[in-house]
Formats: sequence, structure tokens, C-alpha cells
Amino acid sequence: MNELILKSASELATLISKKDVSSREVVEAHLNRIQEVNPEINAITIVLEDSAMSMAEAADKASEDIRKRPFHGVPITVKENIDYVGVPTTNGLKLLEDSYPTKNAPIIDRMLESGAIPIGRTNLPELGLRLDTDNPLRGRTFNPWNKKLTPGGSSGGEAAAIASGMSPFGLGNDIGGSLRNPAYCCGIASLKPSVGRIPAVRTIEGFQDRGIAGEFYAEGPMARSVEDLRNGLLIMAGRHVDDPRSISVEFNGYVPENPKAAIVKSLPNHEIAKANVEAIEKAAKILEDKGWIIEEVDAPEVDHVYNIWLKVLNSGMLDAIPENTFQPKTEAYLHRFAEQSHNDPLTLYEALVERDRLRRVWSSFLDNYQVCIGPTWANRPWPIDTDLDPDIGVPTLRESFNFITPGNCLGIPSVSLPMDVVDSHPSGIQIYSGLYREDLCLSAAEIIQNEVPSPTPIDPK
Repeated sequence: MNELILKSASELATLISKKDVSSREVVEAHLNRIQEVNPEINAITIVLEDSAMSMAEAADKASEDIRKRPFHGVPITVKENIDYVGVPTTNGLKLLEDSYPTKNAPIIDRMLESGAIPIGRTNLPELGLRLDTDNPLRGRTFNPWNKKLTPGGSSGGEAAAIASGMSPFGLGNDIGGSLRNPAYCCGIASLKPSVGRIPAVRTIEGFQDRGIAGEFYAEGPMARSVEDLRNGLLIMAGRHVDDPRSISVEFNGYVPENPKAAIVKSLPNHEIAKANVEAIEKAAKILEDKGWIIEEVDAPEVDHVYNIWLKVLNSGMLDAIPENTFQPKTEAYLHRFAEQSHNDPLTLYEALVERDRLRRVWSSFLDNYQVCIGPTWANRPWPIDTDLDPDIGVPTLRESFNFITPGNCLGIPSVSLPMDVVDSHPSGIQIYSGLYREDLCLSAAEIIQNEVPSPTPIDPK
């Protein structure tokens, strides 16, 4: 591997700023890596070689002041459901193959202003509604650790691209773990921020609105480095007029002298894989050695949180999607998931009232503990297309989603972080903190990553 693709976005920005390396060299190294490994895993759907090289040349000619920008001259990749003028926002759908946005998403504009250089678009499942990454327009993305296993979804292309060294940093989104699921499956880090922290705007006709399920939706960064997640968040965060949910909030808050971390090693009705339990225990020991107080707990009402998330999602998401959007097998899977996963008699109004109660419960919980550490998925990454299986798909998904949905249902931030490689695949943890306290889960994640370095990038196997 070229040593440039081994470095984080923040490291590359420093090297470019000091003129130790040119942006052109960095961009070329990543474009060469795409040419080398993307045919193996199909993570990147559109390569932006010409525009990227032009932007790199401009970056190398920039003044000293401009070169100080946090992502100056650094290549990034962008999920194919985020608007970027000049390339289609397909959402993995044939019917949107030629859907070109009229303006950039706010996070694109902010990353461009920071000096970042988009070098490619990345794959996702149809409309981002699977935990696997495959669609009839772009085909399947493979997990670079093991092509027989899911890369996760819906930001599976991003995760696979970053894990294999094609990109140091990517932009994704999350309504039910779509930043965290693939990060876990591919062995990288991701941040799902608090709802509203980062603006989310779309321009494609018929797909601008997400219904009431938009309350669960967040844009966010993916990377191998927690430092990159932090820097990306600081760039992308803040109110934007086109997203009325967005808000500007201070990033750092009060931290007690002896912070407390709750650890979750068991879930109701679901066994956590041994490798992930050991990862949680290791993370807890690292924090404890740094002066944190560690307490093992049961997370508040996680099964009920899942049910409420699903009730609201079902009430909003599918109703807002135009007819004949999906291929038949995806349509069947979505209806099966909705029917088999949830038989709660609550009305939508009652579910929303319950969500408010649960938000209060978790607010109190995360006021007592600065972070809560548990699994990203209870299970290990499963074989491709398991989610489509009419017999085991829904139970497998519920096990995967169980500790994911508090982030979406309650709007709170979380980091998915890889840990040790066990049986040729990374284990992982998830770190929650209170609303708008991304600083806490990122700080805990940085402490842990200093002791357990990223297992990626890797060559696809």
C-alpha cells in the first residue's frame, strides 16, 4: 500500500498544509487505490477523477492562509443519496438514475469550504432501507474483510471504501443505524450526531421529505480516525435555513472530575456475541485506567425504544415513498419486516407520547453517566442477503437493531468504534452520550482508540 492511503484525513491535511506532500500526490494515491481495489468490492459507484485532480492542482497553488483549512486538499467520498451538483443522487434506484440535484447539500458546501476534494460517490441499498448494500442500479458492495458477509447498510459503500483505503473520510446518514451498522461490519469509526446538529437537505423531486420519520434522521461522518470524526463534525454542524430541524449548539459542555461510564453487556431477549462483550469489557478497562468510574447497568427499556422507533418509522417512511420504487424482493422484505417486527397496539399519537417519555428516561440516565458503552450489533456480521430470508431475516435484523435504535428514536449521539480483530473480523462497541454531547462520546472514543488503533485500511480478502 502507498503510505499516503494509510493516513487519516487530519494527518493528510497537516502534511499538505506544511507542503510535505502535495494534494495532487494524495489524490492520485487514492485514485490509484480505487482503480486497484474497487473492482473487487464495488464500493465506489462514480469516480470523480477529472474534477478531483483539478481541485487538487488548485489546492496546491493556494495561499498559506487558505492551506490552513482543516481538510485542505484532502480527498473524501460521498454516499449516493447526498446531493452534489454534477452527479446524480440515485438513492440506489433505477428511477433516479438521471436525477441531478439543483444545489449541493449543506454538508457538501461546508466540506468544500473546508478544502475537501470529493473523489467518488459510494453505494447504498435501495433508498437506504437495508442493512446490506445491494441494488439493481449499481450492484452489490462486498465487505473487504470477507466477501461472504454483509458490509452493512445503508452506508455500506462508504464503510467499505474507507476500510479498504480508497478514502480517508466519508459522508453518510443514519435513520436506523446506517452510519453505525456498516462502520461496525467493516471495521471503521462513525458518528451519528444528535438530530439537528448537522443539517440534512435534499432537492430531488418526490424525495425531499421523509415524513415524520425524518425525526430520526441524521447526516454524519465516517472515518478510520476518531479525530477525523470530530473535525468533520465541527465543519458540518450548525443551523441551515433549508433544514428547520437544524440548530447551532455549543460543542463542549461540563465534564465532572471523575466521569462515569455505564457499560451494557446484556440485552433483553438477545445474546451479545462473545467478541463484542470482550470488546466492551476492554473499552471499560481502558477508561477505568484513565480515571473513569465504570458501572455495569441494564440500558433503560431498550426493547420498548425499538418498538416505538419502528412504530413511528412504519407510520412515516413507507407512506412517503412513491409507488413502484423498489424491486419486488426489496418490497417483500420491507413489508415482511414491518409486519413481523411489530404488533404494538399503540396509535401513532400514543407512540409519540411514549417517545417523549423515553427521551426523559434516557436524558436522566445519560445525565448520571457521561457515556453508555454497549454493542453496535449484538450479533456478528451475518452472511449477505440474510435480511431477505423469510424465515430468519426479521429476527436477525431485530437482534442487530436492538441497541442501535436509541440513537435514532431518542435523537442522541453515538460513536461506533472498531476494536480487536477476532476470528479474522473486527469486534466493535457503540458509545452513547446525552443530547448534543457529542464531545463526550468522541472523547471516550479517542481514549479507547489511542489504546486500540484502527484495524483498517486492509486489502480486500
